[in-house]
Amino acid sequence: MSQKPFTIEDLYLHQKVTELDATPHMAACTVRSVDREKDGYLTCIWGVPLDGRAPYQLTRGPGLDSSPRWSPDGGRLAFVSTRGGTAAVHLLRLEGGGDAAPLGQLPGAAGDLRWAADGKSLLVSAAVPVDPDWRGERANGRKPKQRKVQPQLAWKLPYKSDGMGYMLTREIHLFQLDAASGEHTQITDGPFDVLAFCPSPNGRHVAYNRTREGRFAHRSDLWVCDADGSGARQLTREFATVMSPVWSPDGLWLAFSATREEGDAQTNLYLLEFASGRVQRLGDADLQVSDPESVHWADDSRSLLFARQHRGRHQIVRTAVADSSLQVLVAGNRQIGAFAPAGEAMLYTIDHPSQPSEVHLCPADGGERQLSDFNPWWNERLPILAETWEFQVPDGRGGTETIEGWLLRAEGRTGPLPLLNDVHGGPAAYALLDFDTNVYWQVLCAQGWAVLALNAVGSASYGREFCDRLAGHWGEYDLPQHLAAVQQLRDEGVCDARLAICGKSYGGYLSAWTIGNTAEFRAAVVMAPVGNIETHYGTSDGGYYADPYYMGSKDRFDRQLAAKLSPMAHVEKATTPTLFMQGANDERCPKCQSEELFVSLMRARSTPAELVLYPGEDHHFLGEGAPSVRQDAAERIVDWITRHVQRTSPPPQAGQAARSSAKADQPG
Repeated sequence: MSQKPFTIEDLYLHQKVTELDATPHMAACTVRSVDREKDGYLTCIWGVPLDGRAPYQLTRGPGLDSSPRWSPDGGRLAFVSTRGGTAAVHLLRLEGGGDAAPLGQLPGAAGDLRWAADGKSLLVSAAVPVDPDWRGERANGRKPKQRKVQPQLAWKLPYKSDGMGYMLTREIHLFQLDAASGEHTQITDGPFDVLAFCPSPNGRHVAYNRTREGRFAHRSDLWVCDADGSGARQLTREFATVMSPVWSPDGLWLAFSATREEGDAQTNLYLLEFASGRVQRLGDADLQVSDPESVHWADDSRSLLFARQHRGRHQIVRTAVADSSLQVLVAGNRQIGAFAPAGEAMLYTIDHPSQPSEVHLCPADGGERQLSDFNPWWNERLPILAETWEFQVPDGRGGTETIEGWLLRAEGRTGPLPLLNDVHGGPAAYALLDFDTNVYWQVLCAQGWAVLALNAVGSASYGREFCDRLAGHWGEYDLPQHLAAVQQLRDEGVCDARLAICGKSYGGYLSAWTIGNTAEFRAAVVMAPVGNIETHYGTSDGGYYADPYYMGSKDRFDRQLAAKLSPMAHVEKATTPTLFMQGANDERCPKCQSEELFVSLMRARSTPAELVLYPGEDHHFLGEGAPSVRQDAAERIVDWITRHVQRTSPPPQAGQAARSSAKADQPG
């Protein structure tokens, strides 16, 4: 079979497994595919037998089907579908055939769902319309006013969210939904949102995490109520964020993920003893959960299974309740997407540049086998190799340290090659390997490039000290590490002077910081950046609590330090041709962040610069935007850097000026 290079249009072929739920014999998975004609997506649910038989499609839309949940007896599958126009619960009975039928009608769009232990009802989260002019007061028979003008009143924070926009016209509450009749009863009420929930094994209680009431609603706590909603009481107060509670099968414990500091993105795993309310952390501060929804109890209630983030990779691990001892069950140089236990076996998807999104099974006795083949076209493409490399770099404190990164090249390609240094977001994250966001990686490698995805200081999964060290030193500590890693690759003959840099979110920040502080890169793409930390603090949906944390000033916002560390302070020195890209509806790093940088650079110099805004798109336009947007963005990235990387170095006076300014501005 002849193999073809990856192209950007391959994004229309890729099918991604986004969710998994399993019984000991069968998995249900959500598969996302592109609807090219409608420039959107389809999500359908597939059944995947664990005995090796071929997967088969359980739902066919129209619309988006998601959140598959098996009933306790495994005979029914509940899920959420938009096929009726609004997201609603549907039920599919496996015996007797037939299509899925809607189950009841809730006041607003359904979110997530869970079966009660007896299989007679479900818990469902759904939107409840409210009037922001009520300012959190209860409706008491009132209905939201219908106005010709719909002002967006903000009376608490946050009042907006990326991907959602203005959010104070609804609350998210829990409903009990009868699995036979479809009748529902609301069991939570108040000026808060229920974020995740779990019914107890004995059917008497519901645990849930919810936002706080009052002026600041970005914090969340663990609560419990009786099955009918009465007796609600708060279980935690010491955390900034609580996520995804899960009851142990014996009902004695609640496991949940949490962070203690506002803005901290490093998630630890905790246990609450239900009888006493005592809370303990499982493992040390460096044992971190990659996805709070990936936490599952073992059947004996003595241990938990979850996907752990570890050194830029993911492992499926088991940790014991008694002593926090850790057993690694599944590992490798890769990341885990969806994960679900299936009896004693484990099901998961893999994110890796060399592999498409498929369902894999690891039996209790070890080994691994692939159960699905949703992306057969992948085998027709030239293989891309993703290797882990180590780099000796400055540690920001006068010493050196070893860091890691992923180096991607087409199989058989050797240097020196042009290199794209792709900076990950966060900063408390790590280089993510999913295809949908990074399709341009494969395309560039197929065209003879190398791609470096570095996990520099500030990255999560390498220990809290390594991650927290960057606070208050954005750009100052991590840019020198990127430059040292690139220089090492040049010295080893992997790449040459044809260097480009790109990144989104925090990666956009560092790319923008880079062009104002060095002329080493010949081309740059700055996507959805933090360009001006001062204005990000007040315009981002989470900047008002995250930025103080990342500036190292915790509860107060240090505007002087924010101004010093902003790319805006340096962008007018840039000589690197720079493309700015942004979702016009981005609420995480609003479009003003790109606009300020672009306008300042355009007015200061003759440096080539362009700004691309995508109407209707949010912060995640690159991997989750409309397919046509993702195609356009990837094409522009490839075109911009391949055109400009061929240029010679800037004129000596311009390059020297940029380097001299950078040296003068950096500490030490």
